[in-house]
Amino acid sequence: MTKLRPVRDADLPGVAQIYAHYVETSVATFDETPPGVEEWRAKRAVIAGAGLPFLVVEDDGEVAGFAYAGPYRPKPAYRHTVEDTLYLAPGATGRGLGRVLLGEVIDRAARAGARQMVAVVADSGDPASLRLHTSFGFGEVGRLRSVGFKHGRWIDTVLLQRALE
Repeated sequence: MTKLRPVRDADLPGVAQIYAHYVETSVATFDETPPGVEEWRAKRAVIAGAGLPFLVVEDDGEVAGFAYAGPYRPKPAYRHTVEDTLYLAPGATGRGLGRVLLGEVIDRAARAGARQMVAVVADSGDPASLRLHTSFGFGEVGRLRSVGFKHGRWIDTVLLQRALE
């Protein structure tokens, strides 16, 4: 059974494990060292302190994915703009869980007072994240060329944005 809910402390090892998979095996994130549970606990505190959503999707009692809206930039003028992050466990892709997570993060971020959401997507050759965001009304607003170097190659990022009003 699938259940969507706010992240709990007990979920953080699962969140860390999912993210570590992408750090170690892909260019979806430009992190090169997976953050540990304590770093995830600190990130959760920042997100909660800003009144923003950090959600997990649970499948048969296991964390199958997570998503959150975090502050876009630390400068005060950006306070109404958030950036979304979404990752699914490798065995949980292709089942609509990303759609459930992103839809709820968008709704909750809007209710929290955010006016704009930005997505920064690594152009890894896999169009899944771009398709998902586009299906929710995100539009491409820019491309940063060769800004990341990971696993022996240069990677572009695609900047996407949508209004939350």
